[in-house]
Amino acid sequence: MLRNKYNGELRLSDVGEKVELVGWVSNRRNLGALLFIELRDNTGNIQCTVLDPTKVPDVRNEYVIRVTGTVAKKDVPNYKIPTGEVEVIVETLEVINKAETTPFIIADKTDALEDTRLQYRYLDLRRPCMLNNLRVRAKIVQLTHEYLDQNRFLEVETPILNLATPEGARDYIVPARLHHGSFYALPQSPQLFKQLLMIGGVERYYQIAKCFRDEDLRADRQPEFTQIDVETSFLSQDDVLTLCEGMLQKYFKEIVNYDIQLPLRRMDFWEAMDRFGSDKPDTRFGLELHDITSIMKRSSFENFQQYGYIKCIVIPGRGKATSRKKMDELQIEANKFHIKPLMNLKVENGALAGSFTKFLGEDVQADLIKELGLNEDDLVLFGASNNRRWIDFGLGALRTKFARELGYIIPGTYDLLWIVNFPMFDPIEGTDLYSAEHHPFTRPRDEDLPLLDTKPEEVLAYAYDIVINGYEAGGGTLRIYDHDTQWKIFKLLGLSDEEVARKFGWFIDAFKYGVPPHGGFALGLER
Repeated sequence: MLRNKYNGELRLSDVGEKVELVGWVSNRRNLGALLFIELRDNTGNIQCTVLDPTKVPDVRNEYVIRVTGTVAKKDVPNYKIPTGEVEVIVETLEVINKAETTPFIIADKTDALEDTRLQYRYLDLRRPCMLNNLRVRAKIVQLTHEYLDQNRFLEVETPILNLATPEGARDYIVPARLHHGSFYALPQSPQLFKQLLMIGGVERYYQIAKCFRDEDLRADRQPEFTQIDVETSFLSQDDVLTLCEGMLQKYFKEIVNYDIQLPLRRMDFWEAMDRFGSDKPDTRFGLELHDITSIMKRSSFENFQQYGYIKCIVIPGRGKATSRKKMDELQIEANKFHIKPLMNLKVENGALAGSFTKFLGEDVQADLIKELGLNEDDLVLFGASNNRRWIDFGLGALRTKFARELGYIIPGTYDLLWIVNFPMFDPIEGTDLYSAEHHPFTRPRDEDLPLLDTKPEEVLAYAYDIVINGYEAGGGTLRIYDHDTQWKIFKLLGLSDEEVARKFGWFIDAFKYGVPPHGGFALGLER
């Protein structure tokens, strides 16, 4: 063997031991009389000290080398790294392979642009933080198997080549060689397959599932990803959430030694939107939204009379610091949510200031100061819209932007909560049609079933998302399990009998043969 120890595992208990080590040169410092080499393998770094540099070959960063020597206690420890109390006094040094100068620094903090990192991904993976991502990912998979196996779940692989089904994104397609002009679709998720497994009596299924979605890239979206996919029969929504919470608790405890207190908080969708302007709120900081519709309707600004929603956020102590240029930057962000214009007021000398104050009477200004609890130099950003979601999402985006810029988020903290009671449908602007908030197989709440015939837009669903630090880490729903309700949902989504038969006929046929109540969730493994 080329080695008898791993670099990152050496400790004071190894002092005096003869070791044989291999790895990459992470850094070198030649002081003339001494040569210090930071030797890296996939467990970490160890300092190797050469007492006579003239007796060893020349080495450079990222050379692959092998050293033999004796572990010694450092005179000056470095407690910032696990191996910082020891070093290896080198007796022999062998160059296994040379390396050219790398296109970027191989370290947690690198100067490389993302395009360069992706081009040289094999070098990027040498960075300890990237290697740790792979290690954490593998640990999550291991813990998933342990937890779900203990809870009587059966791991089942579902097909990759399958029939295209509408699930919210475009499909990737694969030509069928033996059937000219026909194509397979890659799965956006195992959604229909896992429901068929429930109909088939599996009762408890899971899978580390590959998913493919041809959609525009976003900060937390990619075309190929993996999800921890779980489906179960005969459980209530509370049961499903409790099951998922136990799995999350196991991840956090065994990977980062963080104790999650259960049960997790649950917040209704509309409460999250009203208070935080997001269906995946980060509640580690305040800056909550305020509904000032009733107050602003009393202003002399005629345009306000036509808007159904007027809301704002208050940024403490940022009045003087927010320039015209900054407001133009914020307006660009607000434009994405059709908030035009984004208006602002500031508190100066105990009173509201800004060009908009001419539309506000003294009573309106006094009520605003009282309602919002304004103090000197506060900044108020507000907008108006007839679309409830636009105004909430727009101000929510500005809320998060300021929190990051002003350092409101404490590093190393975790915030987990469930968002529940999502709307069943999202009305399509300018039409009488609806789109599914989650997917067309989501089960409406029992108490809202009568509203399907009268007020579909008010129907809430057995749908839930798990939010971690302002990111949607996963989610799921209970599923429709009776034929009539499923057909009614298809009709509300504007699908004809022919379209339903063509797209879902094979699936709907299964509803004739005794479907159990079922539901589940999926966690984004990379997330």
